[in-house]
Amino acid sequence: MSADGDAEVMMGSLADEEDTAGDEVEFEDQQVPMETFVGVSGELLPTFSAAEHDAMPPVEMSTPKAVRAGCAVTGGEIEIMFRMYSIMREEHDGDDVSSSPISHFSPQTEFNNQPDSLFFNDGQRRIDFVLVYEDEDKKEFEKRYTFQRRKRRREFFEADLMVRGLELEASRSVSVFPFVYTRSPPSRSRSRRRREASRVSLVPHAQVLDDKVVFVKVHMPWDVLCTYAEVLHIKLPIQPNDLSQSSSPFGWLTKLCEPSKDVIQPEVDYFTAPFEKDRIDSFCVKDRAQFFAPDMRSRMAYYVLSRAYYEVRGDVKKFGINKLLDGGVYKAAFPLHDVSTSRRPSLPFNVKSTDVQCANERYRLYQEWAHPKNFYKTQPLDLIRKYYGEKIGIYFAWLGFYTYMLAGAAIVGLGCFIYGYQTQHTSTWSKEVCDPLIGGRIVMCPQCDKECTYWMLNSTCDSSKKLCIFDNFGTLVFAVFMSIWVTLFLEFWKRYQAELEYEWDTVQFLEQEEQPRPEYEAKCCHERINPITKEKEKVPYTSCEKCLRVSCGAGTVLFWVALIIASIVGIIVYRLAAFFTFSSNLRKELKELKELQPIKEYVTPQMATSVTASVISFVVIMVLNILYERVAIWITDFELPRTRTEYENSLTLKMFLFQFVNYYSSCFYIAFFKGKLVGFPGKPVYWLGTYRNEECDPGGCLIELTTQLTVIMGGKAIWNNIQEVLFPWVKNLISRCCKRVRSEKVIPRWEQDFQLQAYGALGLFYEYLEMVIQFGFVTLFVASFPLAPLLAFLNNVVEIRVDAWKITTQFRRMVPEKAQDIGAWQPILQAVAILAVATNAMITAFTSDMIPRLVYYWSFSVFPYGDHPNHTMEGYINGSLSVFDIHNFSTESEPLTKPYWFQNITTCRYRDFRYPPGHPWEYQHNIYYWHVIAAKLAFIIVLEHVVYLTKFILCYMIPDVPLAVKEKIKREKYLTQVILHEANLKLVSKHLKPIVNILKEHEDKDSEIDLPF
Repeated sequence: MSADGDAEVMMGSLADEEDTAGDEVEFEDQQVPMETFVGVSGELLPTFSAAEHDAMPPVEMSTPKAVRAGCAVTGGEIEIMFRMYSIMREEHDGDDVSSSPISHFSPQTEFNNQPDSLFFNDGQRRIDFVLVYEDEDKKEFEKRYTFQRRKRRREFFEADLMVRGLELEASRSVSVFPFVYTRSPPSRSRSRRRREASRVSLVPHAQVLDDKVVFVKVHMPWDVLCTYAEVLHIKLPIQPNDLSQSSSPFGWLTKLCEPSKDVIQPEVDYFTAPFEKDRIDSFCVKDRAQFFAPDMRSRMAYYVLSRAYYEVRGDVKKFGINKLLDGGVYKAAFPLHDVSTSRRPSLPFNVKSTDVQCANERYRLYQEWAHPKNFYKTQPLDLIRKYYGEKIGIYFAWLGFYTYMLAGAAIVGLGCFIYGYQTQHTSTWSKEVCDPLIGGRIVMCPQCDKECTYWMLNSTCDSSKKLCIFDNFGTLVFAVFMSIWVTLFLEFWKRYQAELEYEWDTVQFLEQEEQPRPEYEAKCCHERINPITKEKEKVPYTSCEKCLRVSCGAGTVLFWVALIIASIVGIIVYRLAAFFTFSSNLRKELKELKELQPIKEYVTPQMATSVTASVISFVVIMVLNILYERVAIWITDFELPRTRTEYENSLTLKMFLFQFVNYYSSCFYIAFFKGKLVGFPGKPVYWLGTYRNEECDPGGCLIELTTQLTVIMGGKAIWNNIQEVLFPWVKNLISRCCKRVRSEKVIPRWEQDFQLQAYGALGLFYEYLEMVIQFGFVTLFVASFPLAPLLAFLNNVVEIRVDAWKITTQFRRMVPEKAQDIGAWQPILQAVAILAVATNAMITAFTSDMIPRLVYYWSFSVFPYGDHPNHTMEGYINGSLSVFDIHNFSTESEPLTKPYWFQNITTCRYRDFRYPPGHPWEYQHNIYYWHVIAAKLAFIIVLEHVVYLTKFILCYMIPDVPLAVKEKIKREKYLTQVILHEANLKLVSKHLKPIVNILKEHEDKDSEIDLPF
């Protein structure tokens, strides 16, 4: 029967075959007894006595030919294994209980009262991966065909894994009940019910089997590990590193913040080289069990699981553990968390232990990294990389470095804030606004039609004082400082990243070393000529199809960006309508409610509109974020990138483009559009022909931009912490309660990890996205909010420990992955840094009131435009407000009501630089306006050129790779070439030795030499 036949019919044809336990099946040069493939199905399997086991022929642990070649196995091999698998699944219902096998799922033999065991029942073979499924035959169901199909796929998949050389062992779930004891029945019955009761009585310490959830443990033998280590180009040690480590000049300071060396001990550094089976003697193989680290074993196991077949029908081959997880065939697939090697009951679930001598890496990470008490300590990056892989390690290295650099920016920003706080009491223009003789006599024009009325300038005294905190000369200096800071951050990060690349052996992690994704390989049906090798290769689509896929993806992204812009327009319309409503009703309500009289000066229509619009904007951002996430993943899947790195880079660009518009659009509107095109009271500008454009506060729109940033940054930080801390903790708590687990010391490690939450394939992506969005807020709009770096610094100090606690205690161990750098996030950060220079320059020029005040101080406060003998800010408020004749109001704009004090007043003031009524060019822009425009443009051009030139000089002066690292890389390459050259000579000598011996034997003879080839 072929491998693509109906599995159910094949199983039926084998139903009457006798038990083949102990038989041998030959796969080319491999002979494996049936005992090797135990526990795959989750049913009762035959066991062997010691005599029977000794009588069996020895097991040859050689690798199948297909596995050695690193290619797909044949259908015939899978068929034979599937037949073996089906035979082993037969249930043994003999009448003699004494001769029936002991349950393979008994906890007594399962983990032998050692819940932290990481090995098979024999205590020798290490568990490299765990697959979890629910045995749906054990529960009532209606869709029997769906469940049977899942069962066939699972059986075929596990048979294929065994063909590829992996070893499997299955076990049932264990439910634990406290203070419950069972007794064996007084006599043995031959009935099935009594036999099952006898098996339950063997369970000690109230351990009860749950026969629904089954755990399939996967082990990779030595030969299989060597094969896939060569396929994946895994670098392994060849010689101890003889290069001395350079010490930092600030080592005495950082030493105070280093983790305890009693817990985090430094490891020996080695020179490494890509593994080759033929040169295994060149590598430092002291102990085969320890040669391949657990993270390497898990990565290789996942590579095999991602390419194993679960259904073969003709030319259609379906494969991959991810497809089986999506289809419900398996509930979970994960590597195990580390545990104590001291064989003592340690930290099963919550990673809490008092065992100081514990060599458990997970425990050490919790004690010196994830615990909140370590907020001031540096991160043990080498241990993080060793336990979770380079991809997780590089993220925490970047986050730690970013937080470290934020400390300096936070100190400078706090100093600017303190300076602004002090100037609010000494600012001349702020005093004029609050002065009853100046601001108390200036009547301001209504800011909306009909419902708004006249108001006094000194009613905005408090908001003008708050504006002084952020709109001052110190903020301008801080904006320039942050433009230089972001350049230094990126350049120093490149250097630090180069050091990590060398230390973590990812310097030569090139694209050709990264294997194609299984989804890409499954779609390869076309051929093309490789432009590099000039050989034919399989590709999933032609050039036209690729252009079509990319075009569809780009069109979808643009559609969603347009949708975001539409939502922004809706929020702007809300702002206009809300301001109209608040202006007409808010003051009236506050006047009627006497208990609210103390806050009426603070709750202005502008402030109420800004706060409510910011909250609505935040809600819209979060909702659109959830919707677009699925769309971006679907588009990326449709484009079908070749490697995992290409997939993540494509998804990163799509998601960041969306998030950029989603998060920053409202800030860009307030900074660069609000209050810019409003006209003047006699001729206002209307949007959509209905709503009058918003005007800024007399002090400017900068305070509203600050409010918007505070709401979004604060709300985002709170929401993210709730998602990252509270949600996983509550889910795990519910899972533990539902499982009725009372003691964590009596259930096996794989079940403890199964109770944790899955981290998800894109879990790290969202961590990066969160931080890069924060980086944008810190750099793009820092001119309006100098406290942004401080808030980001405090958030990140907590974020590091929260993320560490989360992945150490609340999530299953993720599959370790290689990574050379932070991927597509690096060019995104560079683009944000370049854009930040322009945005901060334009915010300072167009949003703040800095340039108009400087122009007044240096030009219009003295002759010929002013009356003061010296440069001063006195009279600035009067000079920055234009005059309007109230008789020039149109019938659509004239206010319906007037304040009680509005008597014998014929003019009002508004924020603009225009000629007064009666002037030949009345209501046209005056010379002050054109001076201000020229000064703003000059300021932007000069500031951008100076900052960009400084950035270019810094980038040129700071090399991306430190000189010491370059020397170490050259030294390692040289030693690797020498060692491998010596290994080649030994290999050649070994092959030539028989020929040399033959030549020596016939050296003194004249006979012909018969060489062995």
